[in-house]
Amino acid sequence: MICVVAVSVLTFQGTAQKAMLGTSLEGIRPTYTYKVVLLGSMSVGKSSLAYRYVKNDFKELLPTVGCSFFTQTLNLEVATVKFEIWDTAGQEKYHSVCHLYYRGAHAALLIYDITNKETLNKAKLWLRDLEKEFLPNEIVIALVGNKMDLAAEREVATQEGEEFARTKGLLFIETSAKSSQQVNDIFMAIAQELLQREQEKESTLPLHRRSTVDLGESGARMGCCQL
Repeated sequence: MICVVAVSVLTFQGTAQKAMLGTSLEGIRPTYTYKVVLLGSMSVGKSSLAYRYVKNDFKELLPTVGCSFFTQTLNLEVATVKFEIWDTAGQEKYHSVCHLYYRGAHAALLIYDITNKETLNKAKLWLRDLEKEFLPNEIVIALVGNKMDLAAEREVATQEGEEFARTKGLLFIETSAKSSQQVNDIFMAIAQELLQREQEKESTLPLHRRSTVDLGESGARMGCCQL
C-alpha cells in the first residue's frame, strides 16, 4: 500500500462535526475527528478532488495505488473538525480490498464522472458494498458528480444523480476539482450532517453526560441535497 500524506488547516465561520472527541486549542471548543473515504471508478477525479480540497490546487494526478491519505483541519465557531481523508484506488483489481480502507469510516463520498454514465453505475455498486458494511444511518454518504467543467460532454443529467440520491437518502452535489466549484461545499455539508447526528444522540443522554456543542439552526439534511 502506498499512502501519500497531505496536511492542511482552514478557518471557516460556520458549523461542524463529530466522532472522536478531543480538546481544541482554545480549551473550550470541542475537537472531532472523522474518517472520510472517497470511492469511485478510476479517473473520476477522486485524488484531484481531495487535492483541491486540501491544497486548493488542481493536478492531473496519476492513478492511486492502494490508497492516498490526506488530512484537513477546519477551525469553526462551534468546534474544530479534523478530516482524515482516504482516497481509494479505482482500479478493479483493488476493489476486493477497499473494504479494509473504509472500515470505521464516518462518511463516504461516492464519486462519478458526469461525462461517463458507466461511472455512475459503478458508484451504485460501491453504495451496495457500503450497505453491506454499515448499518442504516451509521455512515453519512454523499453522491458526487465530478467534472462540472466538462458540462458540454455530459452523459449524466443532474436530475438523474439527484433522483438516485433522493431515493437512497444520500447527500448530492456536482463539483469540479479543476475549477474548484462546490468542492468545499460538499465537505462542509458532510461535517454539518455528522455534527447534527451527534447532537441528536446527545439529546438522549443524561444532562451530565452531554457536550456543549450547539448547531443552532444549521446542519445539512439527508436526502437529495443539491448545494
